[in-house]
Amino acid sequence: MKTLVLLLVGLLSMFLQSKLIQGKTFLINCGSNATADADGRKWAGDSIPGDNFTLSSTGIVASTSSINAEPIFGSLYKTARFFNTSSSYNFGVVSGDYCIRLHFFPIKFENYDTNASAFDVSANDLKLLYKFNVSEEISWKSLRNNSVVTSVVKEYFLSVNLSELQIEFVPNVGSFAFVNAVEIIPLPENIFNGSINKVGGDGLKVPLSLSDQGIETMYRLNVGGPALKSNVDQFLYRPWESDESFMFSVNAATTIFNTSNISYVSSNDSSIAPVEVYESARIMSNNEVVEKKFNVSWRFYVDPNFDYLVRLHFCELIYDKSSQRIFKIYINNKTAAENYDVVLRAGGMNKAYHEDYVDAVSQQIDSLWLQLGPDSLTTASGTDALLNGLEIFKLSKNGNLAYVSERIDHNGEASSSKKPKRKALWEAVGAGIASIISIAIFSTLFFYHVRGKRESDVKDVPPGWHPLILHETTKSTTNARSSKPSLTNSASRIGRRFTLAEIKAATKNFDESLVIGTGGFGNVFKGVIDEGNTVAIKRAHPLSEQGLKEFETEIEMLSKLRHRHLVSMIGYCEEQREMILVYEFMANGTLRSHLYGSGLPPLTWKQRVDICIGAARGLHYLHTGADRGIIHRDVKTSNILLDENFVAKMSDFGLSKDGPALEHTHVSTAVKGSFGYLDPEYFRRQQLTQKSDVYSFGVVLFEVVCARPVINPSLPKDQINLAEWALRWQRQRSLETVVDPRLEGDYSSESLKKFGEIAEKCLADEGKNRPTMGEVLWHLEYVLQLHEAYKQSVDSESFGSTELGFADLSFSLPYIREGEEEICRH
Repeated sequence: MKTLVLLLVGLLSMFLQSKLIQGKTFLINCGSNATADADGRKWAGDSIPGDNFTLSSTGIVASTSSINAEPIFGSLYKTARFFNTSSSYNFGVVSGDYCIRLHFFPIKFENYDTNASAFDVSANDLKLLYKFNVSEEISWKSLRNNSVVTSVVKEYFLSVNLSELQIEFVPNVGSFAFVNAVEIIPLPENIFNGSINKVGGDGLKVPLSLSDQGIETMYRLNVGGPALKSNVDQFLYRPWESDESFMFSVNAATTIFNTSNISYVSSNDSSIAPVEVYESARIMSNNEVVEKKFNVSWRFYVDPNFDYLVRLHFCELIYDKSSQRIFKIYINNKTAAENYDVVLRAGGMNKAYHEDYVDAVSQQIDSLWLQLGPDSLTTASGTDALLNGLEIFKLSKNGNLAYVSERIDHNGEASSSKKPKRKALWEAVGAGIASIISIAIFSTLFFYHVRGKRESDVKDVPPGWHPLILHETTKSTTNARSSKPSLTNSASRIGRRFTLAEIKAATKNFDESLVIGTGGFGNVFKGVIDEGNTVAIKRAHPLSEQGLKEFETEIEMLSKLRHRHLVSMIGYCEEQREMILVYEFMANGTLRSHLYGSGLPPLTWKQRVDICIGAARGLHYLHTGADRGIIHRDVKTSNILLDENFVAKMSDFGLSKDGPALEHTHVSTAVKGSFGYLDPEYFRRQQLTQKSDVYSFGVVLFEVVCARPVINPSLPKDQINLAEWALRWQRQRSLETVVDPRLEGDYSSESLKKFGEIAEKCLADEGKNRPTMGEVLWHLEYVLQLHEAYKQSVDSESFGSTELGFADLSFSLPYIREGEEEICRH
């Protein structure tokens, strides 16, 4: 009888919820003219005339016969729609709150490289994605979840006040946009409406409403239980991940499960989370100890400079009276709640409900911590903690949810593309006033005159943009009082200071036909200066992924570094809000372009080894050429440039850091770098060492051998990550199986074997077990000797591999023989 009553209550609840949901659900199978079955639902092909939805342009229909994806959405991910120009899906809807999901799977189609695709996405006036690259997102999710991820589903919530919802895809210049599937689901009224607790606000509550801001789902976890598929949630089809990979220490908690039926505290809560989430929980491991000083902790990587809604799901599964389990809740090391008693708040055992908190994450922080711990001041019998489920949502800022840069390479200001111009102007004026005051105190009447000129250059500054000249003015007064002059001051910079007129003349006013490369900083142009000297000119733009800090770092590093295997900076320009760097021209471009993706003739094995030796020399000089050494922090094949003679030179020092002081073993810093090359020890500990560069260089070595991208989500799961895939073959001593087929017959098995052993050593899990760059360099030179001896023996038909021995790869040899380094002195 009791079971029947609960069933009837549940059905009534679902009926009431359905009455609260207004509008039509859209399930779109993009790039298809057929209906697909996926996730227990039917998805209409967008090539079929739609019911209340249209496409502004047809774009390109793309498809593939087979894919390697999760079976739940496999039928959807075989097709996609590509857009070369700005295009939109337009849905006829009634006003209300909606959930939007965008599905991305990088399929292979003709000459379109979805791994290199970059584009923006907006929903009405809400910016969802900016410079979005699906492969980078997949790499990030794989790293974050410590598991292989093959697709991306981006989930958003917003309010629509009009009769149309427009989802617009805007490809970046020279690229294209794509999408595999689109979901539009109307929301129940209670999902994101009400008041929430402000962390650290001493009981202060703030309003939450989708009419005020958009929301993006960052994490949704079933705490203590297994991952739940989306079809478990009959309202919104939300999947729930397991929380285990996000725990700081899994051993700090144990799991418990319910033994009886669970009910919701409020009938409205049934649409917040499915009951399966509340059937499991984590509690602290050993809650009987006298000293209760440890917490259960979860860590989440998030985008800096946003507010986050943390939704905690609770249901007490053991105790049936209040005051039996009391604990504290900490978010970002701040107390969110004290004396928290689930039974007291829920009104009993096996009663499910949620609690919302909001907190800000600053521009310098890339992680959010949740910790639950005992309240030692209570006398409760179970002074541990309990949690059943967890969701983390990012709240929009000024109509923007997009985070601009690679998550590993943070620069929060660049994401503020929606900042109102008036606000940006007043910020610029405010900065100018601050500079005026500083100059008035520390400068002479001459500097008043200079200040007036500089203030005129600050007008109409774009959002998030800081003129370098203004920054230097403020900074110089601080440096004047410091015993250590800053290398970023103009006086200490080497190189020529170009006028903007000279730069425009050299690039024909930044003619797009002269663009020879692009990156986080901006476009790189081929230019001609001084009657025929060819140079490379890197120009930043206001929405670049790198900004003032990276610009200054680049100048600072190249002002104190000179080496044959480091790209030389000729000069810079910082006029009229421009940030421009001028380098020597590298005629043969990047190492990556000669390995794959460009159709260039393949490099020989000797050329590849020579290039690796040159890059290793440049990195070895960085690590040892200064008192503390310099850590590059972004070693990859696209940052290894080749001159007209294929001499390798390291480039792009915008992320570089001085090494640790003598009394320290590492530099504690936020994680920056590139997907696929990032040292996992650095990522886990946020402790940067020279061995982090060594790890990245090990990935480069395998990339040189295999001639394929370091991350390729379109491959089978065990091949997506090059480092993991190649390392497995190397440990089986079968690297020849995956070598670039274009090298066949061009190398000796002995030289390849030793080359693979070096790469394997570089990719050791712990930095202390990796070689130094000097040791790597020594052994690479020996690989070259092996190869040259092999080629000579082939010519004379008398080669025997037993005539040559190879040094022990324990790397106990000295760094490098004296005199091998060739330092360019100017």
